[in-house]
Amino acid sequence: MLFAMMALYGKLYDVERQAKEEQYDNAQLLHIRQTKAKPILAQIKELLDKWKTEVLPKSEIGKAVGYALNQWEALTRYVDDPILSIDNNLSERTLRMVAIGRKNYLFAGSESGGRRAAILYSLVAGCKLNNIDPFAYFRDTLTRISTHPANRIDELLPSQWQPPQPKPNPHQ
Repeated sequence: MLFAMMALYGKLYDVERQAKEEQYDNAQLLHIRQTKAKPILAQIKELLDKWKTEVLPKSEIGKAVGYALNQWEALTRYVDDPILSIDNNLSERTLRMVAIGRKNYLFAGSESGGRRAAILYSLVAGCKLNNIDPFAYFRDTLTRISTHPANRIDELLPSQWQPPQPKPNPHQ
């Protein structure tokens, strides 16, 4: 019973692995998810619907089946949006820094100091997520922020940030 489900989940991750290894763009990722992952998800849903009638609702497996069915739309949303991931592992890894640093926040000096530390951790995590050197990001952003238009402040977030382009030498 559970082995069948685990095998199907493995197939879903095989689809994602193939897309990552072959460096699919968003259109290709959406296509492979629609053609390969969606039918696997249909099999999973079919099994869940079947098991719902066969297991006790208050048993551990019954609770798991009920949860999966109640969250089905959210669990399958990723196949229709190439920006979404199959799981929340990236979020978990990113938030892990905050959890690890929680003890350090006790010694931040004040509540506002802890808040500032959390903001810095978030910005560093955003840099890592976007393959940006945090030192280069902070060096550039801190020199530009005082003159940057307030209505375009989102351009300085790690997900939007562009490193400064070297200015052409007019004497060449």
